[in-house]
Amino acid sequence: MINSAHKYVLTITCPDTIGIVAAVSGFLTDNDAFITEAAQFGDPFSNRFFMRIVFTSGALAPPLAELEKKFAQIANRFQMIWRIHEWARRARLLITVSKFGHCLNDLLHRYNTGTLPVSIVAVVSNHQDMRSLVDWHGIPYYYLPATKDTKAAQEARWLSLVDELNVDLVVLARYMQVLSRNACEKLMGRCINIHHSFLPSFKGAKPYHQAHARGVKIIGATAHYVTSDLDEGPIIEQAVERVDHTHVPEDLVAMGSDLESVVLARAVRYHIEHRVLLNGHKTVVFR
Repeated sequence: MINSAHKYVLTITCPDTIGIVAAVSGFLTDNDAFITEAAQFGDPFSNRFFMRIVFTSGALAPPLAELEKKFAQIANRFQMIWRIHEWARRARLLITVSKFGHCLNDLLHRYNTGTLPVSIVAVVSNHQDMRSLVDWHGIPYYYLPATKDTKAAQEARWLSLVDELNVDLVVLARYMQVLSRNACEKLMGRCINIHHSFLPSFKGAKPYHQAHARGVKIIGATAHYVTSDLDEGPIIEQAVERVDHTHVPEDLVAMGSDLESVVLARAVRYHIEHRVLLNGHKTVVFR
């Protein structure tokens, strides 16, 4: 059995050119590293190269700090944006939620059963509805009500928790507050939102009821990184379900809730396993 304490994930983004794979794999071989998983993609439109390698270090491998120092020479040669992640380290999550608890409940269940290997350090909400659920899991619950007059201070308070608790990823689990530009910039690349997505798209109150009234044939959900452009961030994961004339609005709500839960959980897993690399307004996801 491989010791996860000696297991790492190397992620790379750089201009696409000849020799990258050979240089990286050769470096790892020369430093007694055994590659257990590898994926790569060259985007002909952005001319960017993306790579994710999972490897274990052998008895003759240098310590991580030294390995990183040596790899920096290759990284500079290819103008890489790169990082070596320790597999055993659990990402620290802060979840925000409002009154709809299906996504939160799903994440907490996966966390509690060990199927989502993270540390949920806090849950923040502008309502009290989810407190008993979170308390049952033994996770700190921060009730921070938001009104028109207090919204800025409320947001500043939970953003301060991101620093105080050394949070790696913020998950908006149906958090019904629009983040400020400052918050979006602060959390760039480490804040995931779940959004109902339809063709056509319906915004505002009761989107599933709007969809039913228009007779849609497909409903869906989208998990994406948060940016200052509302619901326009790079997409990580999506799923759809077919519906027809026999479904009532309540059916769509139930089906949509299931989709949202699954899609958000997948996106969180992809992120914590370092499978998602940003490619401009898009993502490369090595499933």
